[in-house]
Amino acid sequence: MKIPEITLKKGREKSVRLKHPWIFASALERVPEGLEPGTTVAIRSGEGEKFGLASFSPDSQIRARMWCWDEEEVIDQAFFAKRIERAIALRHLIGVSQTTNSYRLIHGESDGLPGLIVDRYDSILVIQILTAGIEAHRQGIIELLSQVDGCTAIYERSDVDVRELEGLNARKGLIWGEMPSEPIHVVENGLTFEVDLEKGQKTGFFLDQRENRALLQRYAAGKSVLNCFCYTGAFSAYAFAGGAQRVTSMDSSGPALQEVSRNLELNGFADRESELLEKDVFTELRKFRDSRRSYDVIILDPPKFAPTVAQAERAARGYKDINLLAFKLLNPGGVLFTFSCSGGISRDFFQKIVSGAALDAGVEAKIVAQLSQGPDHPIALNFPEGAYLKGLVCTI
Repeated sequence: MKIPEITLKKGREKSVRLKHPWIFASALERVPEGLEPGTTVAIRSGEGEKFGLASFSPDSQIRARMWCWDEEEVIDQAFFAKRIERAIALRHLIGVSQTTNSYRLIHGESDGLPGLIVDRYDSILVIQILTAGIEAHRQGIIELLSQVDGCTAIYERSDVDVRELEGLNARKGLIWGEMPSEPIHVVENGLTFEVDLEKGQKTGFFLDQRENRALLQRYAAGKSVLNCFCYTGAFSAYAFAGGAQRVTSMDSSGPALQEVSRNLELNGFADRESELLEKDVFTELRKFRDSRRSYDVIILDPPKFAPTVAQAERAARGYKDINLLAFKLLNPGGVLFTFSCSGGISRDFFQKIVSGAALDAGVEAKIVAQLSQGPDHPIALNFPEGAYLKGLVCTI
């Protein structure tokens, strides 16, 4: 059967030639009528130049996502098997399983599978299907993932807002195998964390911060630590593992703070000087400033303020506010671990925001480390958007 062809507007071919996987609606000149979501299409220039094969998404502003740049490929079960095998081989190459039982197995576009996220929690795979293209091949992909060595269950967490942009309904639940009756634990770098795959943020745990948590441990000995937006307290546990004297963990979620308490107990830190605060971080940091409270180490790992570039300027005010307050709360010689996971905030822009916060706080700050997501969340050179996590370690 002939593959439908989509034609690009003149002058809109550059990004495809550079092998960027996204093609926006505004770049399209001609689209055949009646294409179903997830249909495989061939991409052409107005002059008929061939660019490769993509999945079509009629409801998204990202109207097509490239599967490959070789039209000899066939987008079938063998294609997905090869991409999944390649992703698994990369995780073996970087040796991620030597330090943890939980890691990202497939990272969307960076692994050549736009819109597919697969995280491994010991023997359980948690998947997110975020695009019409992956949705169209869902059953075949589940079959392939069920054959992953050691896999006993597949749980779906396709309950994120981005599916609405693809015209897809939210979906969540067990789709293959059997879930264990006992709690699920992430083990990394000698520490253990209980995770809730059904209700937890993302797929249950922030696997992308593993290396950054280990780095924090090196700065914690004898220090007072403030962990803002702490979620289930992984940074807090690492701080105690590094010898922190006291740790304050702050989050607006009461259930998350209950998990902090459980995770500290799991790791033998229940008797340490730990303070759990169910508070709005923005409001509480101002109160800390006014009462002249201070810390040696502060972690800022907020939720996504700017999913897209259009929201960047508004989000920048939020990032600047919390970083300014954090700088004011640091003791002389203190250390700030500050992050942005917003796709709409570039690394350069984030550094500019933090620089402005230090200036307004009246401190002299230096960057001693620039941080990103772990290597199991690879960044394809043709897809810079894959570098979503930006982090700085600053001293004053």
